[in-house]
Amino acid sequence: MLSYWRQYLAISPFYLVFLAFSFVPVFYSLYLSFQRYDGLGTKQFVGLQQYEFLWNDPVFWLSIRNTLLIWVLSTVPTLFGALVLATLLHSVRRFKGFYRIALYVPNVTSIVAVAIFFGAVFSNNFGLVNAILGTVGIQPVPWLSNPWLIKIVIAALMTWMWTGYNMIIYLAGLQAIPQSIYEAARMDGAGPIRTFFQITIPIMRPIILFTVVISTINGLQSFSEPQVLFASNAANQNQGGPGQAGLTTLLYFYQSAFLDNDYGYGAAIVWAFFVLIIVLVVVNWRIVQRGRKS
Repeated sequence: MLSYWRQYLAISPFYLVFLAFSFVPVFYSLYLSFQRYDGLGTKQFVGLQQYEFLWNDPVFWLSIRNTLLIWVLSTVPTLFGALVLATLLHSVRRFKGFYRIALYVPNVTSIVAVAIFFGAVFSNNFGLVNAILGTVGIQPVPWLSNPWLIKIVIAALMTWMWTGYNMIIYLAGLQAIPQSIYEAARMDGAGPIRTFFQITIPIMRPIILFTVVISTINGLQSFSEPQVLFASNAANQNQGGPGQAGLTTLLYFYQSAFLDNDYGYGAAIVWAFFVLIIVLVVVNWRIVQRGRKS
């Protein structure tokens, strides 16, 4: 083993950086969740008091509800739209490369730029959407002040950004399916819809499971979307908009730790949220796996 010290030395920078900036901070945050600490003074061990306060904190549970609603409103149309687009693109003969790039571009666009764009488009008074609605006689819609519409705007933003990413994954899976299977199905008289649900979906199930897990993790970590959307609103900055309708759990963590200087409570928020993410990922995994076995 010592004879390979040069190779270990060559790859050691990555592991040292990972240890210093990822591994150690993660477990330090777990230690911090049992402390009362404002970032400057002396840490005070409080045991489970942070988690007891968290359990009775109505704002924390509000942020959980907001996060879950935004996650559902964004994940379902994202995965469905990605699968439909991948199926359509798979059947395209010309300009396939152009369509791939065009549909994937939103995913590599700065999320801050996208959030600013959506904030302008859905602005209550001067937004493009309300201007279009006004041309057909519909009154302006309070997109960024109504509690439900705020969630829909945030979910639409996330859908726009992540549909192309999942579409590329689905397209790769579709291209790996042998054409002989579809030819045999057509010879047996199966139409496009029956082929899609009885051949494409079962074969694509492991890939769909992967995208469900990834979308669950990404969708529950919404932070920049509500923060940037309401950054210019001094009354609701970092609050998720009017009535805290867009206050996600990570935004609440940012507010508690870096604005209120309560680092111990902020650490407790993210660790409780981490447990929730793990539970939801396992539930999604079991649901899709159960469907696979049946």
